[in-house]
Amino acid sequence: MTPDPPVSPLETHLGFWLRYVSNQVSHAFAQRLEQRGITVAEWVVLRELFDGDMIPSALAERLGMTRGGISKLADRLTAKALIARRPNGDDRRYQALALSSAGKALVPELARIADDNDAEFFAHLTPDQRNTIEFVMRDIVERRGMRPVPTA
Repeated sequence: MTPDPPVSPLETHLGFWLRYVSNQVSHAFAQRLEQRGITVAEWVVLRELFDGDMIPSALAERLGMTRGGISKLADRLTAKALIARRPNGDDRRYQALALSSAGKALVPELARIADDNDAEFFAHLTPDQRNTIEFVMRDIVERRGMRPVPTA
């Protein structure tokens, strides 16, 4: 009878280290956004709309979310006066989501928070190290067919 293989320690798994760092980076970012009354998912929607109006179904597809999830986020952001629903073409049943003037002003501030959060964790890396990490992560995303825009 062959002996059972040894049970590997957590720290020997690359996934352990990826999750460890990811949790720390994500948590710090979520806390910073929370101080502005924004969730990470709301930030992602606001940032996507910063590039232009979008119909909810296209936004859902882009973010890998359900239409219901987008609808709930849109309701919350509308209540915060950060986005508005606008008629999309001649048919009033179809509406696009658009940033309000307050939303347009807020996105650059939130982007600076994202930049500062990244700097806190990754500024010590050389450009080559950053490029390597990004290349490897993007490769994994592509090979696994993952959604490119995490919202949580």
